[in-house]
Amino acid sequence: MDIHKLALRAVARDVRDALASGLGAAAATGLAARFMSSPLANHVDGSIVSGYMPMHSEIDPQFLMARLSAAGATLCLPDVVADSAPLVFRRWAPEDGTVAGRYGIAVPSPEAESLTPDVLLVPMLAFDKSGRRLGYGGGYYDRTVASLRETRDLMTVGLAFSGQARDDLHEGAHDMRLDWIVTESAAHHVLVEVR
Repeated sequence: MDIHKLALRAVARDVRDALASGLGAAAATGLAARFMSSPLANHVDGSIVSGYMPMHSEIDPQFLMARLSAAGATLCLPDVVADSAPLVFRRWAPEDGTVAGRYGIAVPSPEAESLTPDVLLVPMLAFDKSGRRLGYGGGYYDRTVASLRETRDLMTVGLAFSGQARDDLHEGAHDMRLDWIVTESAAHHVLVEVR
């Protein structure tokens, strides 16, 4: 157990909670505007994009997902089906309902079509300018990204409040960096140095 990451998660969660209560819906609108006015918008039409349903104080991507759908993207949402397995993705549209999945996460119906995303929208507790992401510690997104990249090109886009940026994130052996970070105020293409 990494004590540093546990402490960092607690601090990052408090920061995100404060940002969410202060920025709320305005941040969601700004996030969608930044994404759709960036080069990312060129990758939408005809792509399969996985979003997520926000939990706790995560920045809400639902307005962005509606715009992506209107721009020609096929949407899906992730579902946790096993603790140490990659996520499974099921077709979803803004007018579709959801059901409670594992951990109470809102997911599409289990009968919804399984899809493999081209673009993965990723929630987080914190990020840095190099594309490092602090998640919740379960490794679901890291496992999923590693698995998907074995068979296809995958673009990962971290979604966050700009105030979630940090400069003290460390990278573990299995941590996967993000390709883009989009906040309510900017879209940043991460140019990852060779490690």
